[in-house]
Amino acid sequence: MFPVPALMVHARELHRLGPANNDRLSAVRVALSVAVPGLFLILIGRPDLMMYAVFGALTGMYGRNETHQLRLKHQAQAALFLVGGLTIGAFLSLNHIQSWWLVLVATLFAGAGSLYADAVRLKPIGPFFGILALGACASVPTSVPFTTAVLIGAASAAFSLVVGFGGWFRRRTWVAGAGRNVPTLRGPRSRAALVHAARYALAVGAAGTIGVLSGSGHPHWAMAAAAVPLAGADLPSRVHRGIHRIVGTFLGLGIVAVVLFPGPLSPLQYFPGQTAVVLAVLVVLCQFPTELFMARHYGWAMVFFTPVILLIAQLASPMDPGVLVMERAIETFVGAVVGIAVAVLVRSPRKQMGAQPG
Repeated sequence: MFPVPALMVHARELHRLGPANNDRLSAVRVALSVAVPGLFLILIGRPDLMMYAVFGALTGMYGRNETHQLRLKHQAQAALFLVGGLTIGAFLSLNHIQSWWLVLVATLFAGAGSLYADAVRLKPIGPFFGILALGACASVPTSVPFTTAVLIGAASAAFSLVVGFGGWFRRRTWVAGAGRNVPTLRGPRSRAALVHAARYALAVGAAGTIGVLSGSGHPHWAMAAAAVPLAGADLPSRVHRGIHRIVGTFLGLGIVAVVLFPGPLSPLQYFPGQTAVVLAVLVVLCQFPTELFMARHYGWAMVFFTPVILLIAQLASPMDPGVLVMERAIETFVGAVVGIAVAVLVRSPRKQMGAQPG
């Protein structure tokens, strides 16, 4: 139980915006990275494949305020991780490997992904997006050959690299030997990274186990949500992220309900027979505010990221909107609570890494 003053602190954090830091430019880059592959898939009549394009395009979220030269390297490292998660997920889907095997694979990936994220200093920190890509791609039927799914993700990631590096052509400055400041994982840093990886594995594994035992059709949502709080730099920030995840997701589910449930506010009512196209366009539109708020207020970012994830899932494998919204709400709550519990129970070594590992 948190004392009342601590609860008040967490409540204030729910509506406190961080300082602006070139957010609009970064949001434009990410939105463009999602829009071009997404619109291409719409034009060729395959909006159902947007899931692979979106996860590849999330490469654009990394290295947002670095120089073009350093961003290129940072995003290449992120692309490797994201497309890797997508590839594993597509393989599991094509081979109908679900349930407990999915939990086991995602748990191992979470631990290894945490070590990788710490080793190369990914930012946004942690393995969350890779875990999400793996679980989401594993949980929907794959309607194209394995190589096609992977190539869509890889091509989308490559386009994100081009967008992120595009501004370099204005100045064309290249500093020989320039590199990102990435401390080596040795000694206390190595021990802290191992503990952090174990924390991710425990949270993801526990959340996935609860999801499978509950009979949920989407245990990967609980696994992804469990990873969210662990990206915080310390215990209070981890609790804040968990709360932001729950509240932001619940608000985002309101948007999803408006879109998918029949009613005068749903845009689907005004474009009969064009459901897939409308959902794909909404995915593109929601990506801009997601990135706009990602660094300033995680909860607000989740308000818009939730429709992105649910609408690409609906495009890939349509299901009853009521079930979709309800399962997302339950799995997110369970996963975030598990992640907070693991953050509280598994503390870092006394000598921590100079900055909190990913």
